[in-house]
Amino acid sequence: MEKIDKLDRQILDIISQNARIPFRDVAEQCGVSRAAIHQRVQRMIENKVITGSGYHINPKVLGYASNAYIGVKLEKGSMYREVVPEFEKIAEVTECHYTTGPYTLLVKLFARDNEHLMDLLNNKIQEIPGVVATETMISLSQSVKREVPIVKNSDLDEDDDSLEDSE
Repeated sequence: MEKIDKLDRQILDIISQNARIPFRDVAEQCGVSRAAIHQRVQRMIENKVITGSGYHINPKVLGYASNAYIGVKLEKGSMYREVVPEFEKIAEVTECHYTTGPYTLLVKLFARDNEHLMDLLNNKIQEIPGVVATETMISLSQSVKREVPIVKNSDLDEDDDSLEDSE
């Protein structure tokens, strides 16, 4: 995988704050042409540095008042291969992570209310073959939500800054 350079980092920093910003504005902030920005963004997409873009949807506006994290213990850790597809079938599940520690999986989901959450737990999640225990943590408020930090060149070794320009 190709490394990213100072300009790529600058572009990532700008577009991670506003994915809808016009390339013309990014180019102006970076002091390069719009074509250079387009080429670099395309290359970062091809190299999977950028893996998506889109809108953030407010779940509460759609009627999902409860956000919960479910620690899931499986009969055997290796069963995650069979269990994860079952979580994919539950529309309210937005994330599922295979983890270390006390849980095999950590699942994030949204529910309309506590009754809906209880239904999801009792009639869907705990009915999945291999699930032996769950622990539910309800998020009362989200305090921080952001993308991974864009490391500045000054924080890296000189050798780590070696992407050739294609402009």
